[in-house]
Amino acid sequence: MATPKLVGISGSLRRTSHNTMLLAEAARLFGDAEYHQLDIDFPLYNGDVEDATGIPAVVKAAERKLAQADAVLISTTEYNSGPSGVLKNALDWISRVEGNPWNDKPVVVMSAAAGRAGGERAQVVLRGFLTAFRPRLLTGPQIHVAACHEEFDENERLKGEIYVRELGQLMDLLRKDIAR
Repeated sequence: MATPKLVGISGSLRRTSHNTMLLAEAARLFGDAEYHQLDIDFPLYNGDVEDATGIPAVVKAAERKLAQADAVLISTTEYNSGPSGVLKNALDWISRVEGNPWNDKPVVVMSAAAGRAGGERAQVVLRGFLTAFRPRLLTGPQIHVAACHEEFDENERLKGEIYVRELGQLMDLLRKDIAR
């Protein structure tokens, strides 16, 4: 089998985002794969802008990467009991492209957040957003890293043994799902 292609989507644009770190850890634990993180720093979706100028090049580039991927990893922070606005905006823009790059593609959802639930509520909402795209959502083990500012070391690696173990299990399941 060819080297799997994984695409990561971080729900945070911050340079030192714990969600971006969590995606990197997931890709590392997955093992041999070609990993690419999408740039979702898109303009705000506006139907009038789309009508006037079309779909932005950055959105088209993201859609092409999604279409070429064997699987997608999404990690979101939690703002006001839901996923970040930047992530929802990216999903809205990508839904406007021709075709459906998500259809029947394995997708895992995870989160890292400052609160004690680790973004669990954001994951529930995000899974609802994704359902319309008809991916193959892997449901567990669920990864929601609580107090995320304490859970990564100076090398941006997860410190908590349980998080590492469960994230490794999730990546094993993803690898099997890709191979099916």
